[in-house]
Amino acid sequence: MSDAATTTVSTPRAGGAPRERQVSEFTALTRTVQEAGLMRRRYGYYWTRFVLLTGLLAGLGTAMVLVGASWWQLLIAAALAVVLGQVMFLGHDAAHRQIFASGRWNDWASLVIANLYAGMSYGWWQHKHSRHHAKPNQVGADPDIKTGALVFSTEDLPKARTGVIGWVTQRQGWLFFPMLLLEGLNLHVSGVRTIFGRGEVKRRPIEIAFVTLRLGGYLALVFWLMPVGMALAFLGVQLGLFGLYMGAVFAPNHKGMPIVPKDARIDFLRRQVLMSRNVRGGRFVESFTGGLNFQVEHHLFPNMARPHLRRVQPIVREFCEARGIRYTETTLLQSYGIVIRYLNRVGLAARDPFQCPITAEYRSAR
Repeated sequence: MSDAATTTVSTPRAGGAPRERQVSEFTALTRTVQEAGLMRRRYGYYWTRFVLLTGLLAGLGTAMVLVGASWWQLLIAAALAVVLGQVMFLGHDAAHRQIFASGRWNDWASLVIANLYAGMSYGWWQHKHSRHHAKPNQVGADPDIKTGALVFSTEDLPKARTGVIGWVTQRQGWLFFPMLLLEGLNLHVSGVRTIFGRGEVKRRPIEIAFVTLRLGGYLALVFWLMPVGMALAFLGVQLGLFGLYMGAVFAPNHKGMPIVPKDARIDFLRRQVLMSRNVRGGRFVESFTGGLNFQVEHHLFPNMARPHLRRVQPIVREFCEARGIRYTETTLLQSYGIVIRYLNRVGLAARDPFQCPITAEYRSAR
């Protein structure tokens, strides 16, 4: 069981059916947020970030050309990993319809930012991420807890977890961050497999064109400027740090929070609050995480502009506290400790990661 899996839910109050009352609770919260003007667009903020990130990418590309065949290129690779992480946060906001009122404009912004700037598939990421938002930390529904290199449920432990794989699984908490060094490569490969595969992709020709241009041009530039060994080291540093950065930002949000079974029935408000964790740390952490440190608020209002998440947080926290809904916050380092301990416990076949009060309450709810 995770450090945060002791989440409690208040006993339903009298007056109205539980589901009707829960729907009206979120409606009341939404009305308060709208009246505070926190759902309005922030065009100036997002255009500024787009121009700034475009300039940084252009500057790093120029620096690569000027530095040439020098090991100083590895510093540029590290800086590029961080800038591309910020680019993906901007693409994340566009995919959530946070930037423009027009869905078409947001789609094109996502295609340009994710596919052309970062070399990743917007369609692949949107499909996966949308399912995560719909049912975070729910077995069989949230792809972010699907068994793969990591195991998030003891129910999956008997599946060929022997030998080297079993050894890794038993230590998966300690190995989690080193394994993230491969996540950057995995993200690119998953996107390429999707857009060149047989599954449905909304704008396949555009995605293929943008990703091919970005990845092909990038690789051509790197191998043109540097000897093969140096080029491979450059790509290793950039992809490794990019994957580590993405994982270090996304892992604290839900890993180690309650995991609920397939048959759980939870209203939207509690589903999003109880399965999410905020990360404290001020403006630095907010910038480092692209605003995703306000994970509770982001899950409740996924199309809210990033700058408003900080302002809506006290409203949401007070609303939850008044209704006895546990609102989880921690520091970035503490969240990493929670993630490591939780993964180690699952890897060591913890008795029951589902031993959480919310599962009993909602398992049979209708």
